[in-house]
Amino acid sequence: MLIVVSPAKTLDFETPPTTEQYSQADLTVHSAELIDVCRQLTPMDLSSLMKISDKLAGLNAARFTEWTADFTPENAKQAVFAFKGDVYTGLDAESFSETDMAFAQQHFRILSGLYGLLRPLDLIKAYRLEMGTKLTNGRGTNLYQFWGDIVTDKVNDTLAAQGDKVLINLASNEYFKAVQKKRLKGQVITPVFKDCKAGKYKIISFYAKKARGLMARYIIDNQLKDVAELKAFDTDGYYYCEAESTDIELVFKRDEIFK
Repeated sequence: MLIVVSPAKTLDFETPPTTEQYSQADLTVHSAELIDVCRQLTPMDLSSLMKISDKLAGLNAARFTEWTADFTPENAKQAVFAFKGDVYTGLDAESFSETDMAFAQQHFRILSGLYGLLRPLDLIKAYRLEMGTKLTNGRGTNLYQFWGDIVTDKVNDTLAAQGDKVLINLASNEYFKAVQKKRLKGQVITPVFKDCKAGKYKIISFYAKKARGLMARYIIDNQLKDVAELKAFDTDGYYYCEAESTDIELVFKRDEIFK
């Protein structure tokens, strides 16, 4: 099975990675086209486009200006260690064994507005460009149009290489929209995580994001190959809820934790 997740806004390019292994991203020729578009924007343009502060806009304008297509461990970092959001807290890639990392390199992918689709060890440079950004470019008016069939084709190639053609969607709606489901040559399984608050079960963003990382870690740790095996996921108190699940959506609940 293939796991897909979203990237994170929070980045860490200061902490040394826990492995010297790395790979080169496959779609950087397309990234370079986006960089050329972004370089034409002023910090004020970026602030308005991305709805970020002037300080962050200035930082990212500088990143776009300085970006080059050469990626080395000295000027870039492996994607799975560079992203530091809630999903990546749950994933805890820093504690991967060599076997874990090898499995993840084959079965784990990160969707990205700038890089399209990344393996965990693919080197990236610091950036801010969310998939939902309405960036006018030579292929359309947003990043979904820019990436078009490219990300989906890459996902299909990876699924075909794995043979089982099962995609575990642990990405946000914003990012998973970059995968064209009608063209996808595989079955999409989406785990949903609900926490109990005040006696009601609901999706709580912070906990759901971390749970996606925990689920990805569970798959990697156990090298799962069968969707049915996902139902045994019980990390951090979650349990499978058969009554609310379907063939394509697996619901996991966690009881009251807000005490």
